[in-house]
Amino acid sequence: MATIEIDNVQYQVEAGESLLSVCLALGLDLTYFCWHPSLGSVGACRQCAVMQYQSPEDKKGRLVMACMTPVTDGMRISTQAEQARQFRSDNIELLMINHPHDCPVCEEGGECHLQDMTLMSGHTVRRYRGKKRTHKNQYLGPFINHEMNRCIACYRCVRFYDDYAGGSDLQVFGIHNNVYFGRFEDGTLENEFSGNLVEVCPTGVFTDRTFSAHYSRKWDLQTAPSVCVHCGLGCNTSPGERYGELRRIINRYNGEINGYFLCDRGRFGYGFVNSPERILKPRIHDRMDITAEDAEQKLRDWLTDTVIGIGSPRASLEANFALRSRVGEENFFLGLDDGEQSLLEAIADILCNGGIRSPSLREVEQADAVLILGEDVTHSSPRLALSLRQSVRNAAFDQVRNLKIAPWLDKPVREQQIDHRSPLFIASVCATRLDDVATDTYRGSPEDIARLGFAIAHNLDPQAPEPADLNDDVRALATVIADHLRQAKRPLVVSGTASASLAVIEAAYNVAKALPAKDRQLVFTVPESNSLGLAMMGGKRLRQAFERVHEVGRVIILENDLYRRAPVRDVDAFLQAAQRVGVIDCLYSRTAEKASLLLPAATFAESDGTVINNEGRAQRYFQVYPAPEPLRSSWQWLSAGMDLTFDALTAACAAAFPMFAAITEAAPDASFKVDGMKIPRQPHRYSGRTAMLAHISVSEPRQPADPETPFAFSMEGATADVPAAMEPVVWAPGWNSNQAISKFQDEIGGHLRGGDYGVRLIEPSGGRDWFRNIPESFKPINGQWRIVLLPHIFGSEELSLRSPPVAERAPTPCATLNPSDAGMLGVQAGDRIEIHCISGGPFIVLPASIEPTLPTGLIGITEGRPETSRCCQSAHVILKKAIGEEPL
Repeated sequence: MATIEIDNVQYQVEAGESLLSVCLALGLDLTYFCWHPSLGSVGACRQCAVMQYQSPEDKKGRLVMACMTPVTDGMRISTQAEQARQFRSDNIELLMINHPHDCPVCEEGGECHLQDMTLMSGHTVRRYRGKKRTHKNQYLGPFINHEMNRCIACYRCVRFYDDYAGGSDLQVFGIHNNVYFGRFEDGTLENEFSGNLVEVCPTGVFTDRTFSAHYSRKWDLQTAPSVCVHCGLGCNTSPGERYGELRRIINRYNGEINGYFLCDRGRFGYGFVNSPERILKPRIHDRMDITAEDAEQKLRDWLTDTVIGIGSPRASLEANFALRSRVGEENFFLGLDDGEQSLLEAIADILCNGGIRSPSLREVEQADAVLILGEDVTHSSPRLALSLRQSVRNAAFDQVRNLKIAPWLDKPVREQQIDHRSPLFIASVCATRLDDVATDTYRGSPEDIARLGFAIAHNLDPQAPEPADLNDDVRALATVIADHLRQAKRPLVVSGTASASLAVIEAAYNVAKALPAKDRQLVFTVPESNSLGLAMMGGKRLRQAFERVHEVGRVIILENDLYRRAPVRDVDAFLQAAQRVGVIDCLYSRTAEKASLLLPAATFAESDGTVINNEGRAQRYFQVYPAPEPLRSSWQWLSAGMDLTFDALTAACAAAFPMFAAITEAAPDASFKVDGMKIPRQPHRYSGRTAMLAHISVSEPRQPADPETPFAFSMEGATADVPAAMEPVVWAPGWNSNQAISKFQDEIGGHLRGGDYGVRLIEPSGGRDWFRNIPESFKPINGQWRIVLLPHIFGSEELSLRSPPVAERAPTPCATLNPSDAGMLGVQAGDRIEIHCISGGPFIVLPASIEPTLPTGLIGITEGRPETSRCCQSAHVILKKAIGEEPL
């Protein structure tokens, strides 16, 4: 610790930290632009100038940049000295010379870091009257708007996009005071994290294009704490609503999970909430003129008899538990593909009983050696990929510490990173987006990837089983990987469900178990927001439901399109055999179309629920705005007639499952108040409450009541002393942008004051024996290919595909082949291929894509698209070059 003096006040702080981050952590206001907690210090903007004095006798002092100055014991600083204040004011005046006077029409207005810093520095009058430099803007794709004339050349955008996120198509062009940040030509930004430019940029250069289509000022958006629903990582989000429409999603800081950043699917995939494909009215057979009460009564009548209940990995714990309670444990089926259920059950068992910790994303970034088995993480769990990319830098951080250089100085770290990288090994079916930072890569079938994993485990610990008949190259690679993992202090193994191989998951556990390090860690990716929670709850298999339907005849399907879970012919037969099919969902699907009782469900933005992420962390998402009539939350439809509150349902779920006992601690219950008041969802500057409904009545209506949460659908309520994790809006006096989050953190870039959101349900305990079922090496069959489904960040996930901007980024579904296989078939990229399943049924036709890293004998099919729904994982197919038109 160090004692420093700032403006004649003494503070105890951490020695060696950046003076700027220390000042912000102490709650002091100091202007800055180029600095960002995740990007380090470069001293480019010169806006954080302060005066440093050598001793009490030193009255002259010297100007230093706070972001580049390490804290030392006895340091004397003044942020309010006239020379420092004048320097900051003059500096920002120079930065603003070419900035347009367009705040009233700029979409960043009201949450603009540039506005905040300009006012904070005292620059309130513009003296420059000359001609301004102007630039041409670019089209950057469906996610991002570009207004280059607002740029102040802080370089944050390219530092995040290129250096932090691994992008390559956003560059800086020009020199001196005439620089341009953009692409070499108009076109879509290719990186999967480009949307973070909206929040990283301190001005309005990069803005949310999807938000522009229905823009509202920040202070006119109603919001509440929420959780991303597009994968199993549980990133925290802040959805904003106006006029009953979800307008945008921005990052919500969580020090353990997503930190400052979201992936583009999580940020822009919200369009399904406003989709014209939403189910907005109940339906009984073909009747759409029924009331919600009629539909509710019909559901209650059904539930008086034996009913099959099919759950969902995208529905909350409470909704799944309500269905399970109503139909009975013996009639509850998880609604998963049989293979996926086996994988998720194995993952849940390993996490609960394997004795190895599953890390948060924050802990992933601290790993000093990583092995990825069978996953293209960027497409299956994108935000995890960003954390893994940062883990590679840890060797460079260690090196600069050895050189007595502060690790928050960005340039020395980047220089050391050229020669010092923490090892990252990737074993996957084909090339991945993390290959550019990988120490080495391996391509193979899921069986061969598993065999490599088992070989690494045996190399680490001879007691682990060893695969037979390994070739010399694989054996040598296993030795190299094992050596790096053995030397690591914080080794990490990453695997998941994307390869659809139980052997890969078991091999990943064996490797983690064999690691000698005390801080060994194992992380699994799971496909949907509550996949792990559903697996922990447990239930029967979908195949068993297909068999049981002939006895029962009635089915209730919860937020699940079964055509995404099982072969088309099996689902058709199941729904035809059922005498009555009830569907509760928010979107029309092939399953919903066949419902005899269709109930419109609220989305995450219109309901409450608890989900469990891939590390076993329970988190609650809160209703952002009231669901319009006659929509209900799924748990409300299923609790009809039971007079249950959400808190009572959560408590019942916690009581029924010992592993869920702590879910009641994930967030405060409805009785929570601050100074006797609820927490307002609307900012204190919220406007137009009367005008919004003036076409109906000139009198302001009473605000809707919310008996289920600690929040109010109002701007009235407690705004002080609210727990940081429960703040609907990040705001502090003088800080209107997202940079205000520093006012709510224990330390800059650290945890939220009072604790991060959510509660971990799983901590390492026990230990299990080695997995010994080692598969044989994959051997291609002459004239046949085996399907491997390849997920894509844009298009493979069910909900985000209904968001038009994401759908625009989705690739054309294709059949991917190794060049030698393509040559044998006589096809080139773009040619159409007939895919005939060995087991029979209609064939499909897809355009060919050539991928040199895909092993021969495999055919990669784009996962999750309607065009590829007949393609089953691991199915054997015959391929022909298509002639003529594609069959219907």
